[in-house]
Amino acid sequence: MPGKTKPPPDESITFSSGPHEGPPDLRILHYNDVYHVDSSSSEPVGGAARFMSLVNDYREGDTYKEQPGLVTLFSGDAFNPSLESSVTKGDHMVPLLNNIGTDAAALGNHDLDFGVRKFRHLSSKCKFPWLIANVLDPALGESVPIGNCKKTHMITASNGIKIGLIGLGEREWLATINSLPPDLVYKSASETAKELVPQLRSDGADIVIAVTHMREPNDNKLAEKTDGIIDIILGGHDHYYNHSFIKGTHVLRSGTDFKQLSYVEARRRPDDSGRWDINITRRDVTSAIPQHESTVRLVEKLTASLNATLQKPIGYTATPLDARFRTVRLKESNIANWVCDIMRHYYSGDCSLMASGTIRGDQIYPPGPILLKDIMNCFPFEDPVVVIKATGQAIWDALENGLSQYPALEGRFPQVSNITFKFDGRKPTGSRIVSATIDGAPMNMSRKYVVVTRAYMARGKDGYDSLLIESEGGKAEEIVSEENGILISMMLRQYFMSLKVMGKWKFWGKSMGRHWNKVTDKVDANHIHNDPTPGPTPVSPTTSNNFPGPGWDNWTPQKIRERKASAVPIDDSDTEDEEAGDGGSQEQQEIEMIDRELQVMRRVFTKWARLAGVECKVGDELQEGDFEVDWTKAIAPRVEGRIICVGGEQM
Repeated sequence: MPGKTKPPPDESITFSSGPHEGPPDLRILHYNDVYHVDSSSSEPVGGAARFMSLVNDYREGDTYKEQPGLVTLFSGDAFNPSLESSVTKGDHMVPLLNNIGTDAAALGNHDLDFGVRKFRHLSSKCKFPWLIANVLDPALGESVPIGNCKKTHMITASNGIKIGLIGLGEREWLATINSLPPDLVYKSASETAKELVPQLRSDGADIVIAVTHMREPNDNKLAEKTDGIIDIILGGHDHYYNHSFIKGTHVLRSGTDFKQLSYVEARRRPDDSGRWDINITRRDVTSAIPQHESTVRLVEKLTASLNATLQKPIGYTATPLDARFRTVRLKESNIANWVCDIMRHYYSGDCSLMASGTIRGDQIYPPGPILLKDIMNCFPFEDPVVVIKATGQAIWDALENGLSQYPALEGRFPQVSNITFKFDGRKPTGSRIVSATIDGAPMNMSRKYVVVTRAYMARGKDGYDSLLIESEGGKAEEIVSEENGILISMMLRQYFMSLKVMGKWKFWGKSMGRHWNKVTDKVDANHIHNDPTPGPTPVSPTTSNNFPGPGWDNWTPQKIRERKASAVPIDDSDTEDEEAGDGGSQEQQEIEMIDRELQVMRRVFTKWARLAGVECKVGDELQEGDFEVDWTKAIAPRVEGRIICVGGEQM
């Protein structure tokens, strides 16, 4: 290919069967758990464009001419979680997976984060099959896998060798997905393999490969219990690179996030045993690898579409959402209450606990349309929500840690759901809590509670040692792990989808609807949802004459709401490929300018108010009839007295 730059030859040998002569009989490339399309700042930098350069070199490079064609296998988790997925619902990954030349994929837990119906839509656009043999959905028919995946698949390599594939998943991650169809049937991975691998052999498979999405101990158990009937287990779910050889089966996982891949060469043994000699090479995707130009352009196109979508309204609030640091890092906040409640009800926890540094908006979001970018900017972190079991004492200690730096504006200050506590900021650090309850009852120090929190806190960050999970050396029991959780931004995206009455998500399946109806009903008990205005919305102009003029009259709250409401909301009823448009509409440009002007005004006024000693207060909530929205219910988060300072209060 003209102008093609060859990647540097910095391979590292993971496993070798010894010296060999001549080309291999099979060449396989394996990767798993890919989320971010852009490169990161630290090595290995990853990124889809560099990853593609490496794949193309193994597929088309001069070194591999006259050798068998490359077979590319993926072990699940592509459609979520990432900030990009929070916008696209996974669509942006389909062309990348196809362009990589993926030949088959194992179903991962995060591939189901948008529901089975959405997964079926995404998988229908993939040029390869998705596999899982041991999770069955009786609603689809007898012995039919979830999402109409295949149980097994046969690939014939370019030299005629037949590769038998079986897809397998683990029970543990099924229990963490709330939007699955009822009555799913889970079968033992090893028993399923014992049942189906002989059929693959009888159908002519020369080599059998299991593509799995299971933790390493479960993959190792699969190898132990199947006594070598599987030649290679290519695993996913864990986000690290590792290889082991158990009872004649190679067990391999190939890193994460376009940062690593495995290149496997297989050669038939000359003893007619049917066994294979395997050589495994690890490649890290470093900055020394040139970017694949057409993939760079594809990523830029995807990013442009994302930027356009970010300017669109996703929801509507009837009350100001107070995300200022001096609110969320010192006292109870309505936006924090609302988010903590959504987290708790999503996972049916006893309580939830969130460090206030999670909330990055540092502003009041006024009544009116909430743009998707407001959610993404306010909740930008990419560590997911997790669920742990922790004692009342551990939760008490976590609250004490959160209050330890008060009244400094520290991000560790705790925001909560189904917890109330009183504290005295004048008391010494570590003894500031006066009283605390969970679900209205005094906190039981020995009882274990189901706590919904951020992975950041379950890793003991920001001093939250008492919430540290067992695998990290702590005492908290992990229920929903970091690998299984979803981002707060995604949770809020789905929450707003569930409130829409117009432009409803086309692929919003029954299982998703059932789950989110339960969540929104429970959240509504504390934070009322206002019904949409009947009839046409009065602020939906077909032409844009809303650009603000020079006078202050053009910057009243009502005028700002009208201009922001003039943008067309995200329409989830259409195919997501067309959702974003070209990003150049005048309404979207106006909204960007309005936001820039407001940010400047906010900074200037905040500085003036501080110097002048003027106290700024949150504005009034819109009353019924004040809000003009016909496409969704309006949210109205409340402050309820969950956090009460009885001494040393900072205003």
